[in-house]
Amino acid sequence: MKKFFIIIAFFCVSVTAMGQEGTIGDEKHSVITNSFWANWFVQANMAGTSFWGSQENSAVKLNKLFKGYRTNLGFSFALGKWFTPGIGLRTKFNGVWGRTVLGEDKAQNASRYWTLQEQALFNLSNMLMGYNEQRVWNFIPYIGAGVGRNMSYNTYGMGLSIGLLNTFRINRKWAVNLDISYGAYEPGFDGCRTQGTSSHSWKNKDRVVNVEVGLTYRLGKPSWKAAVAQDAMNALTEGEIDALNGMLADAQAENDRLQALLDKQSQPAAQPQPQRVLDPQIIAAPVSVFFDLNKSVIASQRDLQNVADLVALAKEHNAKLVVTGYADSNTGQADYNRELSQKRADTVVAEILKMGFPSGQIEIKAAGGVNTLTPSPYNRRVTVEMK
Repeated sequence: MKKFFIIIAFFCVSVTAMGQEGTIGDEKHSVITNSFWANWFVQANMAGTSFWGSQENSAVKLNKLFKGYRTNLGFSFALGKWFTPGIGLRTKFNGVWGRTVLGEDKAQNASRYWTLQEQALFNLSNMLMGYNEQRVWNFIPYIGAGVGRNMSYNTYGMGLSIGLLNTFRINRKWAVNLDISYGAYEPGFDGCRTQGTSSHSWKNKDRVVNVEVGLTYRLGKPSWKAAVAQDAMNALTEGEIDALNGMLADAQAENDRLQALLDKQSQPAAQPQPQRVLDPQIIAAPVSVFFDLNKSVIASQRDLQNVADLVALAKEHNAKLVVTGYADSNTGQADYNRELSQKRADTVVAEILKMGFPSGQIEIKAAGGVNTLTPSPYNRRVTVEMK
């Protein structure tokens, strides 16, 4: 029994490490960590259980597994939490109508029992294929350990279990369960221990096979926000930033050239100076301000210099400014990205107001998540342009 517990612990650590390694460099496997109160769930099931006692001293034979003298109906209840999309724990209660197999008399075998186990869940669907909130079927093996009590015989036994939980999505909060498990308990748990047998052999355990059908209800926040992995978060290297700043500088130089042309065209000495009309090329040259992942704080104050130049030009021509916020559609859900793009736009507007530009001449837009620039971190920005 101790060796088995050691194997379970080693397996849990190994699978957890695999899950963590899978988040590096692969956006579909990476999510943002939720609060402690998120991703809890409760489950309630009807259970059909088949019992096999140590006194029978043999393996479970399929042709006898569902005989009426060893089967009974019961129920189960579980409370659990997903710590990542792939790793979770649940505390599970099973009971309460059982069989102590003394013969083939169904009435004679009737007993009452309960088991309580802590089980480690491994959502292989998420671990192997990446988290997907809309996935209909999740394939979740688990292992567990705990204690059982036969109330009819007032006996206890430590036990281990392995199982397969299948969940079928109804909506964000509800899912249907199909749970199949096999458990083994110390001889005597069912109230009938065979003398002189070794408790180390699996065939000398009291065993139960469960098939359960029921519902899962997710408590609190039931999902995870997608996030790029560390490599993707660092995609905006210093060289790429310099290259982008170079393009912005070229655009600003072109603006200056066009401004010089406008100034030259507006020099008739003896005539009243007409109101100048902005060249369409100037209007079409937006300035970008960039942000880090999930942040609404400007990543580099250098971007504000380009904004200041455009604000000065807009003041001179009494033009309006259009401030548009964006988020990266590869990370986060649509509602979250829309809110984030609004916050980013508001941040840049606040800086423009500090530059003395009138608020009545600013139009604010929130475009939400987009995927128009490559690499994807470039989409985490705000654009400012004249109108």
